[in-house]
Amino acid sequence: MQLPIRLLDIEGEGFHVMIKGKINGREANFLVDTGASRSVFDPKLITKFVDNPQFEKKEGITAGVGGSDLESSTFTIDSLSFGDIEIKHYEAVALDMQNIHQTYRKLRLPSIDGIIGGDILYRLKATINYRLRKIRFTKPKLSK
Repeated sequence: MQLPIRLLDIEGEGFHVMIKGKINGREANFLVDTGASRSVFDPKLITKFVDNPQFEKKEGITAGVGGSDLESSTFTIDSLSFGDIEIKHYEAVALDMQNIHQTYRKLRLPSIDGIIGGDILYRLKATINYRLRKIRFTKPKLSK
């Protein structure tokens, strides 16, 4: 299954990849971050999609590219979908993304509802084709 990607020009210095998906059936914008080990969501903004999320503080420290240690929590998203592929009961990571939101507003870029990282990209065997501006996901096989 393929989805279109949108390449967001970051002031002529490179690009971010954005795709559309759904969180609990509601349209959402996702950045695709091949360098992120886990997919993350902003705890303040996820309430647009998840009623009363139950955040559980994650043990240990989450490291980001910014070099500072960040506190994170986990919570459950009932349904996360990309095209016809759905991940049910996804254990998500909540991380303060205010600095990213502020930068995107300054650059007049679309808002971000989540960042898709290596956990989902690996699980769905993602392949990004920049020339065609497509991302391909493969539906996981069911265990017998």
